[in-house]
Amino acid sequence: MRADSGFCRWRMLRWFDKHDVGYIIGLAKNTRLLDHSYALRLLAEIRHEQTGRKQPLFGEFRYAAGTWDTERRVIAKAEHSDYGSNPRFIVTNLSGSGRRLYDKLYCARGDMENRIKVQQLDLFADRTSCHGWWANQFRLMLSGLACTLLETMRRVALKGTELARAQCGTIRLKLLRIGAIVIRNTRRVRLLLLLSSAVPHQALFKLVVAPLNPG
Repeated sequence: MRADSGFCRWRMLRWFDKHDVGYIIGLAKNTRLLDHSYALRLLAEIRHEQTGRKQPLFGEFRYAAGTWDTERRVIAKAEHSDYGSNPRFIVTNLSGSGRRLYDKLYCARGDMENRIKVQQLDLFADRTSCHGWWANQFRLMLSGLACTLLETMRRVALKGTELARAQCGTIRLKLLRIGAIVIRNTRRVRLLLLLSSAVPHQALFKLVVAPLNPG
């Protein structure tokens, strides 16, 4: 479980500990945490004054907020720059050095948040305009399925093409936004056979369709 400080709740941490689930979660700054990390922050400030560069230092200690059921491992990052001190804290039950856990695991959540942003902006995951909860939940589920479909298309069919690293919005714009004539009758809807012949990315479209429809 990797999350920011908004998810740092002791009941969740207790459940993770009880069920042997690893977690690394942000911890909001407070007076006690700053007191625990005072020496580390002071050392970072001294090194910054000596070198003129940011000096990220890592330390750890046992800590329990007033509402927690037990003490847990907290990793402190003390960083000082021209803008002043910028301490950060995470709580975790994972083993390993504080620097590796913070840099390699915790900070990687930034890319995860980018994926969420792509789904919200490009696939309308934030469109919850229905009055009922279930209807909005269904729309969110469709958005998630669309994101999975486009990611599979990018990974499988667009490999080695100009869109191999494209985001969902670009794929929608260049491959899926195609003018078409829709003919409906009582038994069927005709769509794919009447796509516009003026599509600028016809060759790429055919290249994508082939591996997705081997039959």
